[in-house]
Amino acid sequence: MLGVTPQRVVIGADTYPPDVNGAANFAYRLAAGLAERGHDVHVICPAPQDAGADPGTPGGPTVHRLTSYGTPFHPTFRFSVPWRIRGSVTRLLDRLAPDVVHVQSHFGVGRTLTAAARRRGVPVLATNHFMPENLIGYAPLPDRLAEAFCRLAWRDCLRVFRRADIVTAPTPRAVRLLRDQGLNGTILPVSCGLDLRRFAQPPATRTDESPRLLFVGRLDAEKNVDVLLRALALLPPRPPVTAEIVGDGSRRADLEELARALGVADRVVFHGLVTDQEVLDAYARCDVFCMPGTAELQSLATMEAMAAGKPVVAADAMALPHLVRPGVNGLLFPPGDVTALAAALGLILADPETRARMGEASREIVARHDIAATLDIFESLYQEAAQTAQRLQGVASGDRHEQPAHSGR
Repeated sequence: MLGVTPQRVVIGADTYPPDVNGAANFAYRLAAGLAERGHDVHVICPAPQDAGADPGTPGGPTVHRLTSYGTPFHPTFRFSVPWRIRGSVTRLLDRLAPDVVHVQSHFGVGRTLTAAARRRGVPVLATNHFMPENLIGYAPLPDRLAEAFCRLAWRDCLRVFRRADIVTAPTPRAVRLLRDQGLNGTILPVSCGLDLRRFAQPPATRTDESPRLLFVGRLDAEKNVDVLLRALALLPPRPPVTAEIVGDGSRRADLEELARALGVADRVVFHGLVTDQEVLDAYARCDVFCMPGTAELQSLATMEAMAAGKPVVAADAMALPHLVRPGVNGLLFPPGDVTALAAALGLILADPETRARMGEASREIVARHDIAATLDIFESLYQEAAQTAQRLQGVASGDRHEQPAHSGR
């Protein structure tokens, strides 16, 4: 962005690559994009194991790994305990003296970094990627306990974010969710953004003509991949429709068993975790992308499919209606409604011309989510926050030095 002064930015992330999820991927894109624009970027995040600074890619962000612990609820997720990392975070902030701190969550790293920055007068931005529903699936609870957990989780989230100068969320719906929970102040919708050029590749050449559905994401409860499998079983047997499932998670074994029970195991491919290029190839060869999840604050996978020029069938829930315009670039279905999902998929799969038209519309709709625009916005917010902090410090300093003169002494 022209006219922007390079800054030292500290990004606090409770999940960061090699973690594979939307929040981790966004934190990396943000850090790498800012570093490429000439900012001095430092990422503070949990370590896969106890480790020190990770210099990362030359010219890219410097990554500082903190003591972390595994969890019995997820095979790869690790967390940092505030009282174990407080000293490390304090020393890092004192040494780095950043212009701004940008936390990506309210968990151990986010809350510890926010508190340390506030004590030093460093402006804080916070971006929310959190919904309690994203955690409940790892430890299934009875309905009443789940409701109580959600209330407590939101209360804890807001307690941290109230200390931030500016809060952002990926979509207007995600902003409204925070306000509905009781968060006030400056809350802005800022897309997580994508490098759209990476996904603009031509459709893949296929040896078969059978229609292909695609899902990309974690195989966890709130993604509702079981709904997709049940809808697949309702589609006509001719031509046979194949569903490709890219990703891994706590429900993979259950989903594989469900596919066998439904009699569609021969038409479902579970790829697991794959390389970036393999994900791009999966987008290129699919005919329709399906997102049945009901806890999507933005859904980067859906945006990626749109950038690849694919029609989308998605649950009419949370932020997905911001991306899918019924009849234009895809269709929405009532969350959990297997019959409605099957009907929507069948309608689009049966009409190649409709698929092509909707795919082009997807590209047009997602164009405003290019990562360059996201970086522009955050650069402006960082400058604004830093300038405000400097003015406040100047006023405070002026009060201390000028008061005796005004008193006549």
